[in-house]
Amino acid sequence: MPAKGKHRRPKSQRFTRSIAVAGTGGAALALPLMGATGAHAATPTATVSSTQEKAATAQEKAATSAPAAAKKTATKTYAVKAGDSLSKIATDQSVSGGWKKLYSDNRKAVGEDPALIHPGLKLTIGKKAASSGTTESSAKSKSSTQSSKSSESSTKTAAETTTPATDTASSSGYTLPVEGATVGTAYKTAGSMWSSGYHTGVDFVVPTGTTIKSIAAGTVVSAGWGGAYGNQVVIQHTDGQYSQYAHMSSLSVSAGQTVTEGQQIGLSGATGNVTGPHLHFEIRTTPDYGSDVDPVAYLRAHGVTVG
Repeated sequence: MPAKGKHRRPKSQRFTRSIAVAGTGGAALALPLMGATGAHAATPTATVSSTQEKAATAQEKAATSAPAAAKKTATKTYAVKAGDSLSKIATDQSVSGGWKKLYSDNRKAVGEDPALIHPGLKLTIGKKAASSGTTESSAKSKSSTQSSKSSESSTKTAAETTTPATDTASSSGYTLPVEGATVGTAYKTAGSMWSSGYHTGVDFVVPTGTTIKSIAAGTVVSAGWGGAYGNQVVIQHTDGQYSQYAHMSSLSVSAGQTVTEGQQIGLSGATGNVTGPHLHFEIRTTPDYGSDVDPVAYLRAHGVTVG
């Protein structure tokens, strides 16, 4: 029997209070739980944001690299100007592979002779031209090539055939400017690449570094850079005529110096406007351009046979 005047609290009330306390405690505990839930809920948002930033960065890089890639693979068209040569164009336009690559890429437009380019001819730089060789001036190029064939038929260029230079000296005091050379482009070969409209000398096809000799005794009137002729030497001979030696890689004489027949005056090369190493040789009535005469006929008149 319970003590008098005292009543035992119903268990249901204690349980209710306990629930209330627990409920209160649960409410208190719910706050950190909610915070934790909120922290977990924020994680996917942060991940999405990071992914979006990475995607944006990738897009920016792609946008930045696209112009560079386009620039790298871009091609351009070059219009040949008066005085141009494939070698000069390749140097000025920084063509990888030089004039040979430029010629190979534009062979259909240029034709069989790389020396016969003319003002207005369009060359593709940076990528091989279409096999059809279609350019704005291809018709003009073909017409120019065909018109020059008749004048070139009797004097084949180095691209078609070469003629051995057979003699080296004569009893008259004259000799060939190079030993064992072959004749390439002949005197007065027509072509718009030359400002005079024709070749003013004769080309001896020799590799760079071949010894170049004075054809006869004389006095050096100039030795140095000659523009399109590159490194050149001009010598006055006793008969009043002048010989010119162009595109040399190095010179071994200077202006005012006297030379003898066969004396070395320098080494052959490919300086100036050229498509490859050779010696450009002229005979002139004055030391200046435009006074040229047939150099082969001149040498033959002095007992030196060329071809």
